[in-house]
Amino acid sequence: MRTALSIAGSDSGGGAGIQADIKTMTMNGVFAMTAITALTAQNTEGVKAIMDVTPAFLKQQIDAVFEDIYPDAVKIGMVSSPEIVDVIAERLSFYRAKNIVLDPVMVATSGSKLTKNTAVEALQKKLLPLATVITPNIPESEVLWGKPISTKSEMEAAALDISKKYGAAVLCKGGHHVHDANDLLCADEKLTWFNGKRIDNPNTHGTGCTLSSAIAANLAKGYPLEESIERAKAYISDALAPMLDLGHGSGPLHHLFDLQGKYAEEA
Repeated sequence: MRTALSIAGSDSGGGAGIQADIKTMTMNGVFAMTAITALTAQNTEGVKAIMDVTPAFLKQQIDAVFEDIYPDAVKIGMVSSPEIVDVIAERLSFYRAKNIVLDPVMVATSGSKLTKNTAVEALQKKLLPLATVITPNIPESEVLWGKPISTKSEMEAAALDISKKYGAAVLCKGGHHVHDANDLLCADEKLTWFNGKRIDNPNTHGTGCTLSSAIAANLAKGYPLEESIERAKAYISDALAPMLDLGHGSGPLHHLFDLQGKYAEEA
C-alpha cells in the first residue's frame, strides 16, 4: 500500500487540517501518517485558539515517520511560525522527500488568520522551493505574487510568475469569485486549465485541505501531476454534491465515507 504524510495543524472540529487529510488520504487508498504542527480549537465558524508544537517535537514526529515508513508523498498545510518552517524544510531536505504538495494555508475559510507574517516569509524562502506543486487559493496567490487577482489573465500571469520564482508547479485555485470553480496549473511554463462546475454548497470548511491531500494521495499512487489533479477535483466535487450538512458550515469531509472504494483503487 502506498503511503502519504501530512504535516499540518489539527482541527478539533474535524473538517479541516490533519483530520481532513487523514480522511481524504484513506478514501483515496493510501496509508495516512501525520506530523502535527499545531493544535487548534476551532469549528466551522472560526478558530478560537492555536497552540504550536515545539520545533524539537515536530522534528521527532517527522523523523519517526521517515525512519520507519518512508512516505510516497508529503502534504504540507498549516505552518504558523518560522521555527516550524525551518524544521520542516531541513528534515524534508535531509530525507530527500518526494511528491511534496504544499498548501500555503494562511487564512481559514472562516476568515481566521492561521499564519504569522514572519512564517509566511520563511515559507516563501525555505519551503516553497522544495515543493512539487503549490496549491494557493486566490488570496494566497495574491500574497505570493504581490498583486491583486480578479481576472483569468491575472491568474495566468500570477501562476507563471510564482512558478518561475519558486521552481515548482503551481495550481492556482479559482473559487473566491475569480473564474468560478476553474483551477489553473502552471508546470514547466505550460498553462493547463481544469474546468469545474461550481457547486452552491455553503459547507466548504476544509475544501483546500481535502484537495491538496487528494492530489498527494494520487501522486503517491504513481499518477502524473495533471491526472492527480483531475482525480482530486472529481473527488472533492463528489464530496460536495450531496449537499449534506452537520453544522453551520460543515465541510465536505463529513460525508466522504459514502465515497469509500470509488477512489481507493491502487494505481
